[in-house]
Amino acid sequence: MTDEFPGKVEMSSEKYDRGMKKFREIDGKGGLRAVEYLEDMVPEIGRYLIEYPFGDIYSRPGLDIRTRELAAIAAMAAMGGCDPQLRVHIHAALNNGATRQEVIEVVLQMSVYAGFPKAINALYTVKDILDKRDSKEKEE
Repeated sequence: MTDEFPGKVEMSSEKYDRGMKKFREIDGKGGLRAVEYLEDMVPEIGRYLIEYPFGDIYSRPGLDIRTRELAAIAAMAAMGGCDPQLRVHIHAALNNGATRQEVIEVVLQMSVYAGFPKAINALYTVKDILDKRDSKEKEE
C-alpha cells in the first residue's frame, strides 16, 4: 500500500509508480481528495486513476502536460457536468504552463462544438478559479 491512498487495495506496480510520479508532477491534490472520498465504496479507484490515465496516457511521449491539460479542459467543457474534474484540470493546466487566456480560449472554442450553455457553464468555472487564484495571490 502507499500512503497516498491508505485503503485496503495493494497499489504497487511499475505502471502505478510511473503514474504516481506523473500524477504528482501535474498536481494531484484535487484528484487525491476525490479518490479518498470514493475509496470506501470502490477501494480500487485510486489504482485505476493512477495506472491508466497517468501511468499509461499522461506518461506517453508526444504531448506535453500543458497541451494534455488543455485537451482535458476542452473535453470536460464539451461534455458538461464535470465541474469537479474540470476544476482540477484547470488548476493543473495553469500550474503546468498554460496561460489564463489559453484556458479561456479553449473553453470558448467549445461553444462552437458543444454549444453555448456548456461553454458558458465552463467559463463560470474558469472565472471562479481565476478569481480565487487572484485573491490568494493578493493575500500573499
